[in-house]
Amino acid sequence: MADTTQIHRGRKFDQVLAGARDVFLRDGYDGAAVDDIAKEAGVSKATLYSYFPDKRLMFLEVARTECKKQAEQAIASIDLSQPPEIVLTLAARQFIKFMTSELGRGIYRLCVAEGERFPELGRAFYLSGPVLVHETLKGYFEQSIARGELEIDDTDLAAYLFAELCKAELHSKLVFGVCEHPETHDAERVVRGAVEMFLARYGVKG
Repeated sequence: MADTTQIHRGRKFDQVLAGARDVFLRDGYDGAAVDDIAKEAGVSKATLYSYFPDKRLMFLEVARTECKKQAEQAIASIDLSQPPEIVLTLAARQFIKFMTSELGRGIYRLCVAEGERFPELGRAFYLSGPVLVHETLKGYFEQSIARGELEIDDTDLAAYLFAELCKAELHSKLVFGVCEHPETHDAERVVRGAVEMFLARYGVKG
């Protein structure tokens, strides 16, 4: 089992991580060569391996760092004082943007491929991004309920349901390789459908 305690931090750690991020985003996990990562980071392979014993740990750290950063940026970009239709539309766009990104697809593929042997990969990804977004949605729903904008008995379940609505059509096509880069109008179709269906169930009637 991969052990993240094997990662060693030092003077060039951030430099190596930035180089690894650029290569993983450009080439994906399978296509990323250690030689290319070392070159992009401007370090020797020996230096790279002194921080990360293997490529999997390197990707895990990139994924964890990037997911946390993107989740925080996505949340910060949304004004949570706005009404549900506006907030949910922006949240759905951010969710789909990450899901269809090279990093998002790479993390999913790696978690599926290595999940049984290295379950910490999935857990690290889940805790670094999805949980943060989930808790933010729950908090927003509770505020909206207090303002009389939504009627939700179980905000925890509602947050999960909204995330699943945002996956409609796009996620299955990504998983089966039918379409790796959805058109903007296809993504917007899912955004509208997710928001409309969610509000049809939880929006205040009348």
